[in-house]
Amino acid sequence: MTQHEDMARALRDAYEGQTIPPLRPGLDPTDIDGAYAVQAINTEFWVANGRTVVGRKIGLTSKAVQTQLGVDQPDFGVLFDDMHVRSGDTVDAGRLIQPKAEAEIAIVLGADILDPDCTPEAFAAASDHAVAAIEIVDSRIQDWAITFADTVADNGSSALYVLGEDKRKLDGLDLYSCGMVLEVDGAVASIGAGAACLGHPLNAGAWLVRTLGARGIGLKAGDVILTGALGPMVTPEPGQTITAKIGGIGSCQFTLSEA
Repeated sequence: MTQHEDMARALRDAYEGQTIPPLRPGLDPTDIDGAYAVQAINTEFWVANGRTVVGRKIGLTSKAVQTQLGVDQPDFGVLFDDMHVRSGDTVDAGRLIQPKAEAEIAIVLGADILDPDCTPEAFAAASDHAVAAIEIVDSRIQDWAITFADTVADNGSSALYVLGEDKRKLDGLDLYSCGMVLEVDGAVASIGAGAACLGHPLNAGAWLVRTLGARGIGLKAGDVILTGALGPMVTPEPGQTITAKIGGIGSCQFTLSEA
């Protein structure tokens, strides 16, 4: 077993509910290649064991969070079919360890794309529609004491995602100044706008395509792309209902089950 394989196994085992210490010193906090190597090992493992890749998630789209973690770029993780939660469903709290939730705009692709030079316009052209989304993030690292390398290796600190039912074509859609409200049991808990996501959600999508394209990886028609948080995340408590409302796009929600 290589060191990367050891770390990948430790992260997989932590899904049973027992967090692990940060991956230092085995993985330098800014070791981008090493972190994605660990992520890739687990992606290959999960696919070999029956999970299906249905898209990607983009994280660290806030400049403030990038500065906090000492990096100058976002990160990405893999979305699997069993991570999708239907809007309005109750999520079993036992599936999660230390969850948080954030509102995002999801873009569903209408065409395959592999383009190391992708522009926001090219990403939009390959897109089919946008929907409101909530990403339920989680960390296998104790107390969320993460570095950039920790979150990348841990599949972008991913867990589950919720998609709204309203599908909006991008033509004429305001993804830049659209307002976002994230509610907890009907009370406002977080606000934001499309511009909070790397300046524009299409910027985030284009970054993802370029980054994957440089690795020879393409995206497929039908893939779901979570473009990044539009505002601060919240920490749901058992029994609470989390609702995301995004102007002109729609809404979605989930309830965290009682512990």
